[in-house]
Amino acid sequence: MKKLWAWIALAVGLIYFILPLVGMTEFSLKMRRGVYSFDAYAKVLNDPRFQETFGYSVLMAIFTIIFGVLLIVPTAYWVRLKLPRLRPYIEFITLLPLVIPAIVIVFGYIRLYNTSSWLPLTGTATGTNVLLMFGYATLALPYMYRAVDTGLRTIDVATLTEAAQSLGAGWITILSRIILPNVLVAVLSGAFLTFAIVIGEFTLAALLNRPAFGPYMQLLGANRAYEPAALAVIAFGITWGCMALIQIVSRFAPKAPALPH
Repeated sequence: MKKLWAWIALAVGLIYFILPLVGMTEFSLKMRRGVYSFDAYAKVLNDPRFQETFGYSVLMAIFTIIFGVLLIVPTAYWVRLKLPRLRPYIEFITLLPLVIPAIVIVFGYIRLYNTSSWLPLTGTATGTNVLLMFGYATLALPYMYRAVDTGLRTIDVATLTEAAQSLGAGWITILSRIILPNVLVAVLSGAFLTFAIVIGEFTLAALLNRPAFGPYMQLLGANRAYEPAALAVIAFGITWGCMALIQIVSRFAPKAPALPH
C-alpha cells in the first residue's frame, strides 16, 4: 500500500509540473493560425536582441564560473585541510545568499559603488560588469561550495597533500595538478548550476542596467504573446540541459575509498 501511495504521489507531481509545460509548449506553436509551426521560435532566435543578451549572459556565466572556481576550490580545500573547526561557520556564510534577496545585494552595490562613492564602479560598463559577476558568484555560492565540498569528501586531502609536499610540490601545484583534477566532476556540477542561475537571473542585471538574458525575457513577455512562450521553453530546455549534464558528469565521480575496519 505504501508503494502504491508513493507512485500516486509521483504521478500527481509529474502531472502538476508537466501539464503547464505541455500547455505552454503547445501555445508557443500556435503563432500561425490553424496550424502548428515554429514561427515564434524562429522570430526569437533571429531577434538581434536575443542573440546579444544570450551571448552576454553566456560570457558572464563563463567569467562567473572561473571566478567561483578560483575562489571556492582553494577556500574549501584549506578549510578541510587546516581549519576543520571553521567548517560550520563557512557553511553558514555560504548559505546566506539563499535568505538574502538579490534586490538587497544589488541595492548595496548601487549604494556603495555609485559614481559619487570612493570606488565608482557603476560609472563604467566594465565596472558594472564586474559588480554583476560578483553578484552572480554570490547567488551561486551555496551550490558551488557544496558541490566542491562534496567532491573533497571523496578524496583523502591530507594524504594527497603530504605526498605532493614530500615530492617538492608547492601549494599552487597541489591545487592545480592534484586537488582540482580529483574534484573536477564536482566543480563541473557546480559550474552547470552556476550557468543556469546566470542565464535566468533578472534582478541584478535589470537594476544594474546590463543587457542580460533575464531582463530580455521579461521585456519580451510584456509586449508579445507567442514569443515569450517560445523563449520560456528555450530557457527551460537550457536549464534541464544543464541538469542532464550534471547527471552525466556525476557518473564519473570518484567513489569514496572504503575505510578499513
